[in-house]
Amino acid sequence: MRPRSPGLFLLLLWGLQAESQEEVRAMVGSDVQLRCIYPEKNSFDLNDLYVYWQISMAGKGNVDSVVTYHLSGNSSASHGDNHYKDRARLSLDSMKQGDFSLHLRNVTPQDEQKFNCLVFRKSLELKKILEVAVTLHVAANYSMPVVSGPSQDEELTFTCTSTNGYPRPNVYWINKTDNSVLDSALQNNTVSLNARGLYDVVSVLRIGRTPHVNVGCCIENVLLHQNLTSGQTETFTGTKDSITEDPVDGSPSGKHQQVFSVLAVLAVIVLLALATGWLCRSRCPPKSYTGAQVARPELALAAAWYRSRFTPEACPRGPSWRMRDAAC
Repeated sequence: MRPRSPGLFLLLLWGLQAESQEEVRAMVGSDVQLRCIYPEKNSFDLNDLYVYWQISMAGKGNVDSVVTYHLSGNSSASHGDNHYKDRARLSLDSMKQGDFSLHLRNVTPQDEQKFNCLVFRKSLELKKILEVAVTLHVAANYSMPVVSGPSQDEELTFTCTSTNGYPRPNVYWINKTDNSVLDSALQNNTVSLNARGLYDVVSVLRIGRTPHVNVGCCIENVLLHQNLTSGQTETFTGTKDSITEDPVDGSPSGKHQQVFSVLAVLAVIVLLALATGWLCRSRCPPKSYTGAQVARPELALAAAWYRSRFTPEACPRGPSWRMRDAAC
């Protein structure tokens, strides 16, 4: 019986097991070839072939979805799943030489599937001549993790962000002082799928205040054997008002000691100033200084004239002696 549709023909394929398996890795956005090659050198008539590429539908048991196929009598391959339309193709010229490989363009995270290649010959009463299972693993590089923080709470809080990666990552926080891995119980990870089907990750680390903190965030992509560590080193020291808390100066008694120290310094400065002033006065007696005087020659001449006129001999004492004395 000749099947008239891919769906009807697939009913005949239930229970078939793959004879060989391969694994392929591809980056998101790239093109990939899933190999399905007849082991012996041979040439085939396309009118004698039924070729199917299909995947198992997740959560639907044994129900398969056709990616693309070639039926006897067709001059070109067709597509069964719209997700693969214009992306999956078979080469008719290659199939004549026994190469039934699937060419998949613009790989997406949803393409991470197990693909089955099935080849049947019409002339052999639809005998299966080739079956290959190819598992496609999809990967995408995460962005370089960026660490921000810490917050100004009672404990130090750091936040690490990395985006657009695949598959789901492993997240570690490390102590950059000795490169040791911090306890995973100190961190809280949030991993979500974005609109592109890639993963974004946000990890929050909370640790107690210490005088010195130097931490880094590491994003591990297991499929790519890749570890990305935050490029910047976060080092924080100081008082509670800045980043960390000083066990002495940050306490109330420490602040009081700082105030007393400032007052003591001011008192010493005042005492030195007073002592310097006292020594200066004791060694340098005060002098009366009335300032510079302007010479008045007319006054000197007048005084000499009065003295020559009103000498004691020219001013005998009499009833008006007080007035004459005043003139003299």
